[in-house]
Amino acid sequence: MSKPLAHPTPARRRVGVPLLALGALIASSLTLTASPPALAAETLLSQGKAATASSHEGEAFAASAAVDGDLTGTRWASGWSDPQWIQVDLGGKQDLSRVVLTWEAAHAKDYELQVSDNGTDWRALKAVTGSDGGTDDIAVTGSGRYVRMLGTTRSGGYGYSLWEFQVYGDGQPPAAGGTVAVTGSQGDWQLTVGGKPYQVKGLTWGPSVADAARHMPDLRSMGVNTIRTWGTDGTSGPLLDEAAANGIRVISGFWLQPGGGPGSGGCVNYVTDTAYKNTSLTEFAKWVDTYRSHPGVLMWNVGNESVLGLQNCYSGTELENQRNAYTSFVNDVAKKIHSIDPDHPVTSTDAWTGAWPYYKRNAPDLDLYSMNSYGDVCNVRGAWEQGGYTKPYIITEGGPAGEWEVPDDANGVPDEPTDVQKADGYTEAWGCVTGHQGVALGATLFHYGLEHDFGGVWFNLLPDGLKRLSYYAVKKAYAGSTSGDNTPPVITDMGVTPASAAPAGREFTVRADVRDPDGDPVTYKIFLSGNYASGDKGLVEARWRSTGDGTFAVTAPERLGVWKVYIQAEDGRGNAGIETKSVKVVAPPVEGTNVALNRPTTASSFQASYGDCPCPAALATDGRTETRWASDWSDPQSIQVDLGAPTAFRTIQLVWDPAYASSYEVQVSDDGAGWRTIHTNASGNGDVDTIDVSATARHVRLQLKARGTGWGYSLHEFGVHR
Repeated sequence: MSKPLAHPTPARRRVGVPLLALGALIASSLTLTASPPALAAETLLSQGKAATASSHEGEAFAASAAVDGDLTGTRWASGWSDPQWIQVDLGGKQDLSRVVLTWEAAHAKDYELQVSDNGTDWRALKAVTGSDGGTDDIAVTGSGRYVRMLGTTRSGGYGYSLWEFQVYGDGQPPAAGGTVAVTGSQGDWQLTVGGKPYQVKGLTWGPSVADAARHMPDLRSMGVNTIRTWGTDGTSGPLLDEAAANGIRVISGFWLQPGGGPGSGGCVNYVTDTAYKNTSLTEFAKWVDTYRSHPGVLMWNVGNESVLGLQNCYSGTELENQRNAYTSFVNDVAKKIHSIDPDHPVTSTDAWTGAWPYYKRNAPDLDLYSMNSYGDVCNVRGAWEQGGYTKPYIITEGGPAGEWEVPDDANGVPDEPTDVQKADGYTEAWGCVTGHQGVALGATLFHYGLEHDFGGVWFNLLPDGLKRLSYYAVKKAYAGSTSGDNTPPVITDMGVTPASAAPAGREFTVRADVRDPDGDPVTYKIFLSGNYASGDKGLVEARWRSTGDGTFAVTAPERLGVWKVYIQAEDGRGNAGIETKSVKVVAPPVEGTNVALNRPTTASSFQASYGDCPCPAALATDGRTETRWASDWSDPQSIQVDLGAPTAFRTIQLVWDPAYASSYEVQVSDDGAGWRTIHTNASGNGDVDTIDVSATARHVRLQLKARGTGWGYSLHEFGVHR
């Protein structure tokens, strides 16, 4: 596949899951919202088993009274303080399906159900807030030997009191060893979990762990059974807990430098840097050992796009050496993981099928390959078949075409697909994955993210929490149907006028056809992104007004360059259609003749070589906004133009490069020696300055007093108009 640029995605792709508290589930006397339904043949596991507690009011209220089967005659009662706990030892590790708490009047308001394999290290099954007592019947997913209720907030001044603490499961210990495996033979593989076929129907994970409790049920409703992360560390436990509680498994990643694309950081020498490799291997092994028994783990994923990314660090023979060394190290990691955890497969992700020969040669201990492939996903099958590979694969990122895969538009920037095209991209991607039967074992499509910025609008299924057509395309692919769902407004035929010459600070026109398939009333927002003009990937709401019939007058930014303008149509039902086009913002036209055009221009300094330089003073008066004058990186500086004779003028226009003046004076002279000031600006912002003045002079000078950046001063155009 062709080389992708750096993916326009939020920084959280590149790091481990942050440590945040579990979200809360509202409890009541009714059955709480559950994960998958309880197992058909449930067994009461806790009755008569050994139970202990943090405290009890007396022997008549010991922990054992809560597991004796007497629902109304005996009870456990704790001391009158927070926190308190009660736990039961099931006698061996068990698969769990349900916990039923029958409270006495002194009940918990907030508590957490926890599970442990050893009675010391606990992981959450479910967090509950706002319980009103009575009976809490809670469906859970997980396994362990010990189950604990940890009460954190009492409902009143007494302690905690339970008539009965009942834990249910299927009565069979979880399968030992080989829980998740790649099975089958050449061209006829499958992934199995607990001996049952498992097709990865996944999404990459974006929200914070604190929001996991809120989003996991939504993922489950979409038919998602897997999420993918890029980092695994001490903060990963709560996410694994919440995933498992909702019947979802995690492809747990380990990040290795340099990653894919510029900006990922680090240029490790995999041939010589033994310290980095040993440190990474030790760190990864630590977390594999920590989470290897967690029911939320599906497999381990070592590295992300580093075979591709190494080209940003090396070239030629050295690049080949590094790629071979990197994939050999991936194999060392795979062997280490297998020695600690034989029950979960190990894979490694890249973004270029040209990486697979390196894995084939150097990483035989991988159980399967993984590929980040967006608009090119349907070509992965052909590359696999032509390469003669002997391992299956999954797609770990995929969906619509990215920036690096689409043609440029008339303004020279990537032409972003429409919402309809993006939704079709997910549908097509899943069709190509499922079409490679026996080899492609599923996908984690990109991306279950909430960011509402340049990359978020390009890829996220829920920017700002609003569901898009792509969200429903994935749901239909995974769950089989979106029947009964209210779906987003559909935007078509968006256009911008003038698309390539919108004057800075003035209005341009945006129009589109918008329809809502459910007939919901639609409200609009118009956003701008300076990603290509200033590098700022954020979206800011534009100044705009509706002119009727799907047409809007939008005020262009002051900063020149190519901007993205977005129409966001919301239906009030949590859905949005978002469409975007580029607009080139140019300097506003100035009436009259530019008497400085191609006149002799001098400056206090100029850059002879840096970036696009040499940048002499004459380039500021050549009438071309693509050229510029650039000064040394110091204060003060000046640039002046000789008009040839005393000339009357009324407007000066300064078109700044990002290296602008925050403070300057406009001065004039008749002889080039004695100067007088006709305009002062002490708050320059780097945008186009169109200055109304009335003067007559032969020489016009900018006396530049303070830079707005750490660079020098730089002007694309210094126009003097009469």
